[in-house]
Amino acid sequence: MKISRLLAAAVAALSVAAFSAQAATLKWAAQNDILTLDPHSQNHSTTHSLLQHAYEGLVRYTKDFQVEPCLATSWQQVSPTQWRFTLRKGVKFHDGSPFTADDVVFSYGRIIQPQGTNQIYVTGVKEVKKVDDYTVDMILSGPNPVLLRLLVDFRIMSKAWSVKNKSENIQDYKAREETYASRNANGTGPYIVKLWEPDKRLVLAANPAWWDKIQGNVTDVIYTPIKADATRVAALLAGDVDLVTDLPTQDVTRLRGDQKLKVLDGVEVRTIFIGMDQFSPELLYSNIKGKNPFKDIRVRKALNISVDRDAIKRVTMRGLSIPAAIMVAPGVHGHTAELDKVTPVDVEGAKKLLAEAGYPNGFEFGLDCPNNRYVNDEEICQALVGMWGRVGLKVKLNAQPMASFIAKVQNFDHSAYMLGWGVATFDAHYTLQSLVHTKTKGADGSFNLGRFSDAKLDALIDGAAVEMDVKKRDAMLKEGLTMTRDNYYYVPLHHQLRPWAMKKNVTTIYKSDDRQESRYARVE
Repeated sequence: MKISRLLAAAVAALSVAAFSAQAATLKWAAQNDILTLDPHSQNHSTTHSLLQHAYEGLVRYTKDFQVEPCLATSWQQVSPTQWRFTLRKGVKFHDGSPFTADDVVFSYGRIIQPQGTNQIYVTGVKEVKKVDDYTVDMILSGPNPVLLRLLVDFRIMSKAWSVKNKSENIQDYKAREETYASRNANGTGPYIVKLWEPDKRLVLAANPAWWDKIQGNVTDVIYTPIKADATRVAALLAGDVDLVTDLPTQDVTRLRGDQKLKVLDGVEVRTIFIGMDQFSPELLYSNIKGKNPFKDIRVRKALNISVDRDAIKRVTMRGLSIPAAIMVAPGVHGHTAELDKVTPVDVEGAKKLLAEAGYPNGFEFGLDCPNNRYVNDEEICQALVGMWGRVGLKVKLNAQPMASFIAKVQNFDHSAYMLGWGVATFDAHYTLQSLVHTKTKGADGSFNLGRFSDAKLDALIDGAAVEMDVKKRDAMLKEGLTMTRDNYYYVPLHHQLRPWAMKKNVTTIYKSDDRQESRYARVE
């Protein structure tokens, strides 16, 4: 037995040495920083993209977005409302402590806290019960046709570490609270967070004790948020960074022609849109007193039909967008070309609708936009100011960095706002539940920041959440997307195309959820 242990140690040492010999650093840049290191705090794609390197779920996606085991090795449906998960043994958190069922139960109790925005990833889960140290049961409120896809982003934290560091509760991001867990990380994933300097850099290092194997050769990741388009591209051209995952549209053609680079193309499952306050009795940042124009469907329709989406595609996006009529993109289950037909621009029709609604001279309102999150976000908002100006609407644009913007709009301090919504489950119900359902303290309506409420839509969304018959469920999704479109609850602008550029010696897998995974990457 002693010889066996020595042999095993020798083999392990050789494996580490072999990996170290081909070790590489990936220098990755994009315009947007993460918001927090707390994995349960903010349902924000960049934050999820980086934190998936450190924190894991019970399941994860394969390269082609099929669900596979992760911290759970298997699962079974005991009944339509009870799922049993067998947990992976021998897994360690980055601090060396063991992963057990207690951490899953704790993480469920934590993610459902109301100050976070990730409750949707356990939607329909009533309770998580410990069966033994390596088995948990999920008790559901009803059947759930997409449970496993939701659980991909239910990240597991260490109960002992969270208690020790007084981080049992999710940070209150809207109140700008800082906690130990919002500035430090302790997951089970392939990379360890070594350093985070907000708006400067995030440094990751390979976890030598990871239960799985990194498929590429990247042992270190340096992620740098670079807000300015020109600076970001210059860093790539100069070789200061290896990979840029949000290219300025005006530079894509030039970068394609550079022999030192390669460009990966793909349709991101993200829709860029404008939301409107449809709740407040009096619209903030408006010259209309005592009422809220956005509660009137004629006003919302006027905003929609006065937007020239083709012009935004042609001029602002340099062709890198798909004009949108509905709130989900191609590649999302529930999207159809038939539903997504954009109506022609009708400036005169918009003026007539505003006049019928009692605003023949238009009115003023504020438009909050991020300026470092989506492709050409501020430029799109500037274009909208001009388009809406043609029908008499006077728009006061307030563009600011994402970290400030998202706290402002989550506090409902807005009259209208830009947001982009990616679909983590690749299923339209995720969008309908998050953006369209009446806002509650849980997952329902978590990003319905306009706070409109439609009882018929709520019933459809609730029904689709538990409907296991595919045809019936698809009909519900179609009706929900159609009703959202025809009531003009949002102004969908386009579905985002998102090419990535990298040095010739870099290989990675394009992900339509815009989440680059460094465990697949190679730097030769």
